[in-house]
Amino acid sequence: MSEPENNKQNRHKKRMQARKEIVDAGVAKALEERGIVIVYTGDGKGKTTAAMGTVTRALGYGYNVVVGQFIKGVWECGEKNLLSQLPPEQYPLQWFEMGTDFTWETQDFEADKAAAQAVWEKLKAALADDSVYLVVMDELTYALNYKWLDKAEVIEAIHNRPREQSVIITGRGAKPYLLDIADTVTEMKSHKHAFEHGISARKGVEW
Repeated sequence: MSEPENNKQNRHKKRMQARKEIVDAGVAKALEERGIVIVYTGDGKGKTTAAMGTVTRALGYGYNVVVGQFIKGVWECGEKNLLSQLPPEQYPLQWFEMGTDFTWETQDFEADKAAAQAVWEKLKAALADDSVYLVVMDELTYALNYKWLDKAEVIEAIHNRPREQSVIITGRGAKPYLLDIADTVTEMKSHKHAFEHGISARKGVEW
């Protein structure tokens, strides 16, 4: 190895050693074992996609997972099509949805509220069940922002859930009270979106 190549290798090794020390120190401090609350929010694409990836991950270990979808329910869902075919005794998944269209399509507050309440009752039961490892509340932000659900009741149920249970909340416009109870918050930011350029949502990509 030439001297310039050797110097480059040594610099790289020092940088990676420094990085390793930082990572190792972080791992050494992360001693608490418990379920967490994750919020995926923002105006960018990928919030539900991220949540469904975690659903798949949890099911891969045989954990009990409950998914509740607000807003969505009329559109076909590729993830549900796949996951619902898995043998439930090996991959225990429960999936609940409002079964109504987007609220700007239904234009019926009371019907939407009733449908959201029905999904919430299923999720509230899951949040009290210590056999459930992961609860996903997809588009919960809309259900709260539209006043379909009682904010205090939702927050209390999340706070009082079993210690080992994790929760994922998705949706645009997550308010500070949701961010405050979260352990991890990721904001998806849109820089460009195909829909803005007249390209329709793509089956198998968007849904």
